[in-house]
Amino acid sequence: MSSRHSKLHVFLHLLLYFCIIVRTENISSNTAGAGSSSCSPADAAALLQLKQSFVDPKDLTSWRAKTDCCLWEAVACDATSGSGRVIALDLGGRNLRSRRGLHPALFDLTSLRNLSLRGNDFMGESLPSTGFELLSEMVHLDIADTNFSGQIPIGVARLSKLVHLSAGAGGPSSSRLVLKETSFETLVANLGNLRELRLHGVDISIGGRETWSVALASSTPDLQILSLSSCGLSGPIHRSFSRLRSLVEISLPNNIIAGKVPEFFAGFSSLSTLDLRDNDFEGQFPAKVFRLKNLKVLLVSGNSRLSGHLVSFPAENRLEMLDLKDTNFSDGLPASIVNLKSLSYLTLTTEGTSKHLPFVGKLPSLGTLVLQGSSSGLQKPQFSWIGDLTHLTSLLIDNYNFSEPIPSWIGNLTELMSLRLSMCSLYGPIPPWIGNLTQLSSIDFTGNYLTGKIPRSLFTLPNLQSLSLLSNQLSGHLDAIDNPLSSLLSNVNLVDNNIGGSIPQSYTQLPSLEAFYLGSNRLTGTVNLRSFWRLKNLYALSLSNNMLTVIDEEDDPLLSSLPHIKILELASCNLGKLPRTLRFLDGVETLDLSNNHIHGAIPGWLWETRTGCMSYLNLSHNMFTSLENTPSLIPMASQYIIDLSFNRLQGIIPTPTVKVGCELMSLKPSAILHYSNNYFNAVPPNFGEYLKDITYLDFSNNLLNGHIPTSVCSARDLEFLDLSYNYFSGMIPPCLTQNSLRVLKLRGNLVHGELPDNIRAGCMLQTIDLSRNYITGKLPRSLTNCQELELLDVGNNQIADLFPSWMGVLPKLKVLVLRSNRLFGMITDLQENEQIMGYFSSLQILCLASNNFSGHLPQGWFNELKSMMSNDNEEGQVVGHQMNTSQGFYRDTVTITFKGLDIIFTKILTTFKAIDFSNNSFDGPIPASIGRLSSLHGINMSHNNFTEQIPSQLGNLPWLESLDLSWNHFSGEIPEELTSLLLLG
Repeated sequence: MSSRHSKLHVFLHLLLYFCIIVRTENISSNTAGAGSSSCSPADAAALLQLKQSFVDPKDLTSWRAKTDCCLWEAVACDATSGSGRVIALDLGGRNLRSRRGLHPALFDLTSLRNLSLRGNDFMGESLPSTGFELLSEMVHLDIADTNFSGQIPIGVARLSKLVHLSAGAGGPSSSRLVLKETSFETLVANLGNLRELRLHGVDISIGGRETWSVALASSTPDLQILSLSSCGLSGPIHRSFSRLRSLVEISLPNNIIAGKVPEFFAGFSSLSTLDLRDNDFEGQFPAKVFRLKNLKVLLVSGNSRLSGHLVSFPAENRLEMLDLKDTNFSDGLPASIVNLKSLSYLTLTTEGTSKHLPFVGKLPSLGTLVLQGSSSGLQKPQFSWIGDLTHLTSLLIDNYNFSEPIPSWIGNLTELMSLRLSMCSLYGPIPPWIGNLTQLSSIDFTGNYLTGKIPRSLFTLPNLQSLSLLSNQLSGHLDAIDNPLSSLLSNVNLVDNNIGGSIPQSYTQLPSLEAFYLGSNRLTGTVNLRSFWRLKNLYALSLSNNMLTVIDEEDDPLLSSLPHIKILELASCNLGKLPRTLRFLDGVETLDLSNNHIHGAIPGWLWETRTGCMSYLNLSHNMFTSLENTPSLIPMASQYIIDLSFNRLQGIIPTPTVKVGCELMSLKPSAILHYSNNYFNAVPPNFGEYLKDITYLDFSNNLLNGHIPTSVCSARDLEFLDLSYNYFSGMIPPCLTQNSLRVLKLRGNLVHGELPDNIRAGCMLQTIDLSRNYITGKLPRSLTNCQELELLDVGNNQIADLFPSWMGVLPKLKVLVLRSNRLFGMITDLQENEQIMGYFSSLQILCLASNNFSGHLPQGWFNELKSMMSNDNEEGQVVGHQMNTSQGFYRDTVTITFKGLDIIFTKILTTFKAIDFSNNSFDGPIPASIGRLSSLHGINMSHNNFTEQIPSQLGNLPWLESLDLSWNHFSGEIPEELTSLLLLG
């Protein structure tokens, strides 16, 4: 929802609340003047205790002992009964802070009807488990934006007179309120008088995730305002919800509600706001909703499976905000769009060529326009009509193929405050006339092909606060900012360009600077971090991957106060040691010091003294040798990445643990560990206790030994496990094939015994690499349950089995490596087994080298290898998988003999096809059907007993680069057709 609409709600809410307080204060004042009793001494004492619980409560100067508390600011008393009891307390927005949570003295104010704590900071403390039930007269309770965490107490559910309840949000993302012991159903069961319910970011996913709509319909019949954003709601909206016909506002954004948008919403005649953004709704949006006479706000973006079309809008339509971005709504706009005279906010996903789209340029009230191209949109959009919207204040355009310089019609929009043209294929320099748009506070040209130098005029814009030129091709040097002390710049992002030169000193003098991202450029020179620590508002600093030398001098005296840095990225900054000041930046949540020359021990204070919740720690590619206080527990947030790879770390693997107070209750925990390429030699015995939320685990290239710890199977969401190139021995734990793994890599260990044959239906494995071990026995037939399997490499083991024809049913198998085992027998012609369909149809690499196979290769067998027959003349895609973790795309690797050398392919393209049958005892002729495998790049049939002539059909393989037929018993001449193989070499 737009800030304008949110502010309107807050204003009306505060106006109503202010009227209640003023009326009560007037009554109290008048009664007191007539000789009525003053404030209750008990209530005054309770208020003074409450005041003392706050840190430096400057806004409560009138709260003094031996004065009438009914005259104190933010306090109102009951003058009608003469009791002098406090009935209203409005501490909202006073920036109060408490390190001890909510003082229990508050609950001595048992006559309270209205209480607002909104906008104060209780620093992540829990709400008192008891006490709220004593406030039985409460009508209005607002504890939103207070940075409370933990359970909403059961006492709130007993306030049967409540008309308004607001809670949640405020503070860091780790401080969240939750409905767990007290379920959502329990909370509302006794609140029959409720008219307004606002729970923002309160996690009800455990106690009401799917039953929330039924609970509301049953318990709050007169509800008018419902706002449950980011609450973990799911399931469809139950039909009983249709009873709530008094609803004026339904705001349910940022949940995972599924199913169809209910048709009965069209029967809510009072409905003014419907906000369903970022859910999982599907099907047709009910068109009748557009015809609701009171509807002003309709927001449904971020529901990719929701479709529909816009109806004809009557002239009296009152719609003010319409958000259809990231949906499947029809691209066509009705001509009647011009009737939306009050429309001030519009977002659309459109090709940009719709017939009636230019009609948007005739909307008189439009202030914000957001246009997003579809993924298939290749046409050049026709947006020149936007230049007629001279009253526009926000223009955000994403994902279009402009293929031109920044359009000149933007220069007509002189009232623009926010301009975004991202991923739009814009090229050329940034025009200097942008500097004429003097109202601009935000510019975002991310992900284009802009070149040249950043014009000085951008930095002279008097209102500019945010500048993002991320991922372009800008060059030149940065100009100094004139009069930096008067600049409003707070966010600068120039990452991933070609900007050179040094960083002008004027950037370190910007008083409002909060985030400064300069990574991945060509900046040079020496940067003293001290110059940035003077910026009191700075929370993010990124200087990574330039040619800078960053220093933090030991001789420089520490500043008396440091900024509250949360993000510090200094990768590839020629650091020889940890920055000295880092020890005192205890709120850092993202720390990247990778690719430097830092040596010695990783100190315990790096994570032990943190007050914040660290979610990203990257110390990879340094020269660290040990961890202080081994074995180490590394306290992190519940979603975290730790990368210690490519160091010289020894001893016991450090164990991550979720820090108390850093649990993200409404988000699914996940963790990624990179410990590869070190000298770790042991895993803690209790390591599995901390693994439950691990999704990605890479311990490859270490000195780990002993049995593979079965505790790794505790990781119920583990997708990626790489223990390659260690000294693990024993058998492979059967549990590894029974969880959610997609990639299993145990290459280069001392594992022995037979492979587990317990793989169940639903196996998610896509890559299995068990090569270079001592595995014996047979290949498990239950591998056929792994229908997603793309790569199987069991080369260089001691497996004794027949050729696994039964694997031919795996529909996605691309790479099969069985080299250097004890496999034996013949490969039988498929024609004798008619029941197998799509036999090895996706196979592109097959390696059977160095086994004991024998007999004739059947002609018909090669006719089934359909993938090797396709004529691929494109670059191809990389074989791998898109991981659900933040690691993104995982690339498969394989080692095969190609052109006489064992080559590790770290990137396998789908266009690369090869077969290797070398070092076996195959005999008879080479089947001519191999000549049908027209996309082959490599054939190795050497060191066998093949006879007769070399088939001339091999000359039909235009992409063949390597052909090895040596050490056989061929007769006759080399076919002349082979001279046409121009790529052989």
